[in-house]
Amino acid sequence: MVKMKKRPIVNILLATFFLYSFLVSIKLLEKGIKTLGAEYTDALFESVSNPFAGLLVGILCTVLVQSSSVTTATIVGLVGSGVLSLEYAIPMVMGANIGTTVTNTLVSFGHVRREQEFKRAFAASTMHDFFNLLVVIILFPLDLYTGLITRMAENGTDFIVATGFTATKPNSPIKAGIKWGSNNILDGLSSIPFIGNLSENSYRAYAVLLIIIAITFIFLSLRNVVSNMKSLMLNQIEFGLDKALARGGGLFAILIGILITFSVQSSSITTSILVPIVGSGILSIENAFPITLGANIGTTITAVLASFAVDDPAGLTIALHHVFFNLIGVIIVYPVKAIRNFPVNLAKGLSVITAKRRYIAILYVLVTFLLIPLLGVVLFN
Repeated sequence: MVKMKKRPIVNILLATFFLYSFLVSIKLLEKGIKTLGAEYTDALFESVSNPFAGLLVGILCTVLVQSSSVTTATIVGLVGSGVLSLEYAIPMVMGANIGTTVTNTLVSFGHVRREQEFKRAFAASTMHDFFNLLVVIILFPLDLYTGLITRMAENGTDFIVATGFTATKPNSPIKAGIKWGSNNILDGLSSIPFIGNLSENSYRAYAVLLIIIAITFIFLSLRNVVSNMKSLMLNQIEFGLDKALARGGGLFAILIGILITFSVQSSSITTSILVPIVGSGILSIENAFPITLGANIGTTITAVLASFAVDDPAGLTIALHHVFFNLIGVIIVYPVKAIRNFPVNLAKGLSVITAKRRYIAILYVLVTFLLIPLLGVVLFN
């Protein structure tokens, strides 16, 4: 049987529909959290008793859902509903940056049977890990003690709100469209006898159900946005990577990484494509590195889009903090060769060890992305 290829217009329409579904799901999450009540939502996050614990929770959540976009979008919804403070949301987003790198590390295991390929692929994947760890080590304490990036995000929010070019204003047509969709879904759910009885007799059980539905549809909507945009942009991605290869990396490669990730709404897609290319020897790890940095910047658009669906401008603040954090990280690391080479050299060194002893690669993933965050949450609360 010959499969029919989707036409570009179909991909565009589907991507637009699922993007709208994503924004409506954020609104439903906000509604569910508010319905749940302050005492329950406070208890939900009482385990996050300090910013470092928030960082580790961000890592764990992202590893579990395999998407920093889902994590950051959910965090924006929680901040926008007033449940989660910026103090704890900010390190959670930083943790999401680290957690998302596990995806391309797992992709590298596809080369595990061929030693040299695996060595290159594992280095290409873990350089993203080491870059994000390095940036968190530098910027987490800086922002914690000076509030520099937080102030930048708050000033950016004030500026955007003052211009009126935002979905946070009451009469925003974007907000009206999102609210219309969420209200229709709420009406539809209430018409179901079981759910209708819950909303009338057990509003907290109804709120929990609503939160589960919202998070499920956030995940499904983003997955379908990524799937359709990937189908639509596949040729452009190949063209962009070819251009980056021709230019030998540099700022142009960072821009390509931003544009590809912005287009497909997933840094994991961009970095996971790079891993087999580096593994096969077509692209050097040094030239792949700036594309990865661009992907780190491009992925922040998801949180910005999510902020359109929440009422509180704090949702926009956390989204802008994500943008500034990732952008400043690239500005700090990339220009100076010694700093730029640091995560790359660490990745190369680790890959030499894991190519000889493959079990170390599995231990690395388990310890870095599961064991340390789990132990940290227990010890730092």
